[in-house]
Parts: sequence; structure tokens; C-alpha cells
Amino acid sequence: MADAQSARGPAANDSYRWLTALISLMVGAAFFGLWFWLLPSWLGFSVEMAGAARWRWLAAVPSVLGFAVALRCVWDFGWTGRGTPAPVAPPQRLVVVGLYRHVRNPMYLGFAAGWIGLWVIFGHPDPRVIAAVAAVALGVHLFVVFYEEPTLRGKFGAEYEEYLRNVSRWWPRLRGWNQPQ
Repeated sequence: MADAQSARGPAANDSYRWLTALISLMVGAAFFGLWFWLLPSWLGFSVEMAGAARWRWLAAVPSVLGFAVALRCVWDFGWTGRGTPAPVAPPQRLVVVGLYRHVRNPMYLGFAAGWIGLWVIFGHPDPRVIAAVAAVALGVHLFVVFYEEPTLRGKFGAEYEEYLRNVSRWWPRLRGWNQPQ
């Protein structure tokens, strides 16, 4: 499909890129909305503003930054990858721009930072919830290792293998990797 778009010329290609980027942002917004609507009440979050609890709002900084990272990654999936983060409409091109030059899974890391910040703000240190979050983190890791990475290997082949050799799964590089042309 991308080749057909390229054959139509630069204007059609730019229109297609804008369309896929906007669709990707809509998918991302729906995902954010769903999580913000469902999770706080499920986890028993409540806002406290008295005493020392007001200092918890400092955690809004890493929370906002984390969710901004995730949203930027959603944009990159649409603009560069010409797809969405959803497996039903995956990127058509390997996304190795922006934050993906530093770490292979910046969207997950952004979500983690965002949710940890919210957790601090809402202050709910229930051990059962901590265990559930640890289980979810393990589940995400296993999903990446056993589904995402093999799928990307199959789709992008040598290009993805080169990326694997140069960019870590979870620990960011200080200097972004530049993909050979």
C-alpha cells in the first residue's frame, strides 16, 4: 500500500502520512481515555490535598512527561510507521525515529512513568495493587519478548535485527542510534 501511495506522488504521500498519523493519534487518545476512565476507580485512587499529601502533586511532572513520551510514540507510529500501536493496524515501516533511537520500547516506558506518577499523586500503596502492577509489568515484558519482537523480526527482517543489535529493549542509550541508510 505504501508503494502505491509513493507512485501517486508527494502530495498523495503527504496526505496518506497525515491520515495515518491522525488515525494513530485517535487510537492513542481512545487508549488513554479508556485507561483514565477505568483504572483510577478500579485501583481505589482518591485525591487528597491536605498536609503532606499536597507534595504528591510534584509527581505530576514525571507523570505528564511519561504520558507525553507515550503520545509522541503514538505520533511516530502514525507519521513514520504509517500505522497505529494497535496490532490490527500495525506500522508498515519500522519506526526508528525520535525516542525509538534511544530505546526500543519508549511507549511502554512512558506509560510506566506516567502511571507511577499518578500512583504517587493518588497515594495508594496497597501491597495487592503493587503485586498486580508487578504482574502486569512482567506480562508486558513477556508480550514484548514472545510476541512483538518475533512479529517484527518476521516483518522487517535484517533491518530489525540491526536495530536489535544497536538499541536496548528497556535501558535508554544516551546518544540516539542512527540507522544506516
